[in-house]
Amino acid sequence: MTIVPDERDAPAILSALQPEPSLEPSLEPSSGPSTVPLPLPIPMPARLGPPKMPLATPFGTAFGAVYRGQLARSKVGRIPLLFVASFQSIGILVLLRGILDVDNSTAAGQVVAGSTVLVVAFVALNLLAQRFGALRAAGALDYYLTLPIPPAAVVLGTAASYATFAAPGTVITAVVGALLYNLPITGLWLLLPVVVLSGVCLAGLGAVVGLMAPRPELATIAGQLGMSIVLFLGVIPADRLPEIGRVARDVLPSSYAVDALAAAFQPGVDWSKVVLDLAVCAAVGIAALAVAAVTLRRVGTA
Repeated sequence: MTIVPDERDAPAILSALQPEPSLEPSLEPSSGPSTVPLPLPIPMPARLGPPKMPLATPFGTAFGAVYRGQLARSKVGRIPLLFVASFQSIGILVLLRGILDVDNSTAAGQVVAGSTVLVVAFVALNLLAQRFGALRAAGALDYYLTLPIPPAAVVLGTAASYATFAAPGTVITAVVGALLYNLPITGLWLLLPVVVLSGVCLAGLGAVVGLMAPRPELATIAGQLGMSIVLFLGVIPADRLPEIGRVARDVLPSSYAVDALAAAFQPGVDWSKVVLDLAVCAAVGIAALAVAAVTLRRVGTA
């Protein structure tokens, strides 16, 4: 809407636009015409250009920083949970020792390998899903996205810190199980690649579950449900499962880690099958971590 001033207000408007007389004493002589000195030109600052953003931190440096930070934060509260995970797997070994034929080395190796991978699933899948679910609910993911670090380093560093707590429990469970079921321990060196690759695989899945869950309670339920699936399909030998259970076991990536570790307790090892099983774990882990990194960016910017 345009406001048209009244003509009777014109003198008042003109008087308002005229500059007010200065009250300061004039420094010029009164006989001559008064002159106002012009202000000196203000030098313009040099053109600096657009602000420069900080360069992205290298992946290795960012990964190490996130890993150390999460490890220092979680080592106090996660140590009791580590004992819980170890005692849980050892309890399953003791329970199945009374109902399983020890002379069947294939079934015994499957039980020991499944109980060992269960420790990894408890920490990397269950606890990591709860951790990312809590970070999303608290809005703490925005803090990591403001830092000049790649999202993949955040996911992998957090996952590696949780997988670190699973390493002692897996060694204890594997050694106790081998002694309890009279299995050879000469092939336990295979535990190292199995724990690393299964940890990457399950940690990536746990991160995806935690980041996609709209509420932290759902992330907790999904993590515990996933751990239960790893337990039942990993401990029970494949030949004793129904047809639908075998199909589900073939889809579950942690079952390949169980099969690779179970081969270490057998006298003759099919190394081509072991390498193939570990390659499947590595491929699923890389894919899950990539999906988790994309999900982290999407959730943080939503």
